[in-house]
Amino acid sequence: MRTTKASERIILGIDPGTVVLGYGVLKEVGSTLTLISLGVIKLGHLDDHGLKLQRIFQKTSALIAQYKPDCMALEAPFYGKNIQVMLKLGRAQGVAMAAALNNSIPIFEYAPRKIKQSVTGNGNATKEQVAAMLKTLLKFEESPQFLDATDGLAVAVCHAFQVHAPAGKKSYTGWEAFVKDNADRLK
Repeated sequence: MRTTKASERIILGIDPGTVVLGYGVLKEVGSTLTLISLGVIKLGHLDDHGLKLQRIFQKTSALIAQYKPDCMALEAPFYGKNIQVMLKLGRAQGVAMAAALNNSIPIFEYAPRKIKQSVTGNGNATKEQVAAMLKTLLKFEESPQFLDATDGLAVAVCHAFQVHAPAGKKSYTGWEAFVKDNADRLK
């Protein structure tokens, strides 16, 4: 992690996918969020799943090298009707996580509903509603070609908002920290 002021950080948000992976990069200074970049990594032209995973690792590593994020936030895969799709999304997410871990970048995961709730106030918001709210929140006009880009950005915004959660709500970096603070609950 960079040695800048504690109140400043770069957040890389990833919406994993095996056809299109969306990403967004935010700079957070105090409670002010500034859009640095958003875009997609297109993978649909690749037939081999292994090649797609390799490309996700390479492109995510390149984003990390370019923007030097302090943390990465990812959308967790959700169970739909097709278990094969979920498995492929889980692999895509895992490869993006590996790129972050390879660079000692902390990872945070959020459910799709949590991301939508955090950005729009509605856990059932559409991709279009999320994109519209992000345009207002971050004051940008251009519409990305794919809504996956704004989905990636929404993950980063969701993570930024978690730090500013109401007082008394504690988050943990792992089981050790949770167990230490909650030993009485484990008896």
